[in-house]
Amino acid sequence: MTKPVVTAPLTSLGYIGSKLDRISEQRRDHARIEAAMHHADAGVYVLAGDIVVLKKRGEILDPLLSPAEARGFGEPLQTMFVGLAGEAARTAISIASETAERAKASGDYAAIDLRSVAVQGLAHDHLPALASAKSVLLWHAAHRFCANCGTPTRTIEAGWRRDCPNCGEHHFPRVDPCVIMLPIDSDRCLLGRSHRFLPNMWSCLAGFVEPGESFEECVWRETMEETGIEIGRLHYFASQPWPFPMSMMVGFHAEAITTELTIDWKELEGARWFDRDELRLMFAGRHPDGLFVPPSVAIAHHIIRAFVEHGKEVLDT
Repeated sequence: MTKPVVTAPLTSLGYIGSKLDRISEQRRDHARIEAAMHHADAGVYVLAGDIVVLKKRGEILDPLLSPAEARGFGEPLQTMFVGLAGEAARTAISIASETAERAKASGDYAAIDLRSVAVQGLAHDHLPALASAKSVLLWHAAHRFCANCGTPTRTIEAGWRRDCPNCGEHHFPRVDPCVIMLPIDSDRCLLGRSHRFLPNMWSCLAGFVEPGESFEECVWRETMEETGIEIGRLHYFASQPWPFPMSMMVGFHAEAITTELTIDWKELEGARWFDRDELRLMFAGRHPDGLFVPPSVAIAHHIIRAFVEHGKEVLDT
């Protein structure tokens, strides 16, 4: 199976570029899944909610454990098949947070939240698999009962579906689409600050897509609601799985056709226009007020960087 190539500058973007074969059409082939799980090179990711358990191997923190190491955590709360590396399975299990803490206390393992794993560059090649595992395992934890009749559901398709034995309803992992956009006015762009951001960090605007709404309509609505800015042309940039908890970020550059701000202070702590020179200082870590943009694992970083490098031409490329 040929995998898509992720080209620069997005090679540093987190959670994309998986080298695993999902074999989504063969997940009900129990014999193949079992054989892959017993392959000599099989590996297991161990998670406790947002926490990734990493094996200390000398100076390296390795998120991919051997099946024998994974069995040392006892009976998992949930198991899922992530994909194939050659013919060897990559699976993931969820464990209780107390179990992860005991492993950390033993000195043989680290237990670090996935966001920090990504930002610190601890396991970049494993981030796509960890994103899938975290999102699906959290979905399992929150969807143990049928939404149609309330009956406990059972896991099938190697952890990618839950079925109700009573009413026959099929339940699939959820993905929450979210637009993330950079309004542009000539040589400047609009950034905002969420109440939950780190001090001095500024980023793109973003919002969840509602039922019956296109991505484009969501960009127009969210920008108007949060900042009072009217948007014209849009140019799609890229997308990124964002496993916090299970979003899909869809990125755009957007033409601002008005510029006077009316900020929704319930949604934002602040919003203002930044010119490209100021943004260059933020990327270089030399802003006089210590302002900065999100790290390169986040799609916002790349949306803003593209504008810094190419200006308003990003709306036409």
